[in-house]
Amino acid sequence: MSLRHAVLGLIVQAPGCSGYDLLKIFEISLAHVWQATQSQIYGELGKLAADGLIEVASEGPRGRKEYAPTEAGRDELRRWLTGTPPRRVTRDEALLRVFFLGSIPHDQARDYLRREADDAAAGYDELIDLEHSLDWTQDTMAEFGRIALEFGQRYMAMRRDWAQWALTQLEARFRETT
Repeated sequence: MSLRHAVLGLIVQAPGCSGYDLLKIFEISLAHVWQATQSQIYGELGKLAADGLIEVASEGPRGRKEYAPTEAGRDELRRWLTGTPPRRVTRDEALLRVFFLGSIPHDQARDYLRREADDAAAGYDELIDLEHSLDWTQDTMAEFGRIALEFGQRYMAMRRDWAQWALTQLEARFRETT
């Protein structure tokens, strides 16, 4: 997913939002899928406007701008959603490190896997808390956001369970070799 399409999609689903509003929506909805900083989001707003995909719908005090999609922006979002296959690039530094755990002492490898299990459990709990903190019935974005959140919850649960399993494998191997 590109940040361009993430910002464009938010504007299509929540027209009239300012950059600040979009940043807050991004933080509670897309941040678990795609990381972006405030400066990246604001930079993308400028690019989308320059490309004619969004427009400033109104300006308020202190330079606050509210954005709306143009027809070209709606068309671009549709094209991206339905006309291009998603890139499924997987780069997972944590898993790459697991591949090389045999290079360090057993206790350090064990501690690493425990941290992975704990981090995944904390991530899962955070997503459960998020689920309970929002009204998922208010609009289409919330409805599909809930579906995406479910993926995040299942993914974090899988990572937690996998790390716990990996830890048992490590311990069993250690017992066999000592």
